[in-house]
Amino acid sequence: MLTRKEVALVRSSFSKVTPIKDKAADLFYERLFEIAPQVRSMFPGDLAEQKRKLMAMIASAVAGLEDLDALVPAVKALGARHAVYGARPEHYQPVAEALLWTLDKGLGEAFRPDVKDAWTKVYGVLAATMQAGAAEASGAQAAE
Repeated sequence: MLTRKEVALVRSSFSKVTPIKDKAADLFYERLFEIAPQVRSMFPGDLAEQKRKLMAMIASAVAGLEDLDALVPAVKALGARHAVYGARPEHYQPVAEALLWTLDKGLGEAFRPDVKDAWTKVYGVLAATMQAGAAEASGAQAAE
């Protein structure tokens, strides 16, 4: 899964994002809608609350990286909710691109290759878990 070093790199770099979280959220959504305009309709016109939720979710995920057993149910539930909103597997790649781009812009030189690799791995784990949650929810609905 994740190594201690990867967790430490993600936590350390996210601590540098926290003071600029509002700007980071702005950058993220601007970039996401630029590279995947088809997802814009899945979001409210006023993104203020959505931006707060995004940064809170990332903070919770980062805080829970050392205890994935506790984090997984919450991330699966998040994936199930996102599926209800219309998120599909192909949406996860542009989200990854927007996240990494945002971190690069927000962290500058601190977004070294090892930090990027750690974030890429963490996002992969979270995205796979969310997609599993969406699939489980879909399977449960189909069985009803």
